Amino acid sequence: MSNKVEKNKPLVTNIYTADPSAHVYDGKIYIYPSHDMDLEADSNDNGDQYVMEDYHVLSIDDFDSPCVDHGMVLHVDDIPWAKQQLWAPDAAFKNNTYYLFFPARDKDDIFRIGVATSDKPMGPFKAQPDFIKGTFSIDPAVLMDDDGKSYIYFGGLWGGQLEKWQTGTFKKDAEGPAKGKPALGPRVAELSDDMLSLKGSADEISIVDENGNPILSEDEDRRYFEGPWIHKYNGYYYLSYSTGTTHYIAYAISKNPKGPFTYKGRILNPVIGWTTHHSIVEFKNKWYLFYHDSSLSGGKDNKRCVKYTEIIYNADGTIQTIDPYKQPV
Repeated sequence: MSNKVEKNKPLVTNIYTADPSAHVYDGKIYIYPSHDMDLEADSNDNGDQYVMEDYHVLSIDDFDSPCVDHGMVLHVDDIPWAKQQLWAPDAAFKNNTYYLFFPARDKDDIFRIGVATSDKPMGPFKAQPDFIKGTFSIDPAVLMDDDGKSYIYFGGLWGGQLEKWQTGTFKKDAEGPAKGKPALGPRVAELSDDMLSLKGSADEISIVDENGNPILSEDEDRRYFEGPWIHKYNGYYYLSYSTGTTHYIAYAISKNPKGPFTYKGRILNPVIGWTTHHSIVEFKNKWYLFYHDSSLSGGKDNKRCVKYTEIIYNADGTIQTIDPYKQPV
């Protein structure tokens, strides 16, 4: 293990990690990634190559320190309702409790969102007996807002099954919107005070262009695909997400946590590997992007590694686009 973490280098190399959700607790950065298994697998659009079974928690005291792997904190066998595929998680702190939100397939092969709790940021976590009613699809991200309210965002296309929920119930053979129709957006719902249920239904978020027109389904450079993340900066909510097929991390902003969000540009250009998934966190008055690529495995989609780099805001609040392999001097 090196003496410190380095920009755009794997945080850990002892395991394959992906989908990092970074948070600051007790003056440290804690990263909640998914854990890619060291297995050979053929890739497909359904994501069957991502067979992750457990979660680890990583932490760094600061960027001059090594990254610590705190080991396995939750396994699929310890989640009563879950069958397989512990994909991208997120964490939150409230009520003197740390919450780990995660997707998994239930016994009917439908992706749902579950939650587990711990009294320590590094776990271990104990799962609730059932998934959160009213949730579906993948990639939960939780916003703890300044007014004390908390919101959960989620949703992903293709293997994430988001397009199968357009009618409000699961339709196995449903396809996405036709060309010329608005692209599907992620879902958002307010969480209950105990963080274990939804206060109401999960509503679809609209992402629009500068003229207020919805981003269309065929606009793969800008449309939402998966991996929502929400952070606040200078009074605006920033929704960032993966465009999927074009491999960008894009972002849109709003004055309302439920949107609509106005598309503003790209945060991250494509990385090695098919997927791109990220989080954004402020630490000691600077902003950082945590993301993954497949460089550690030589490009294998299902063997990824978590990295970080700094984010730079322009004076108008826009974010400078990052090329992960060409950092500014």
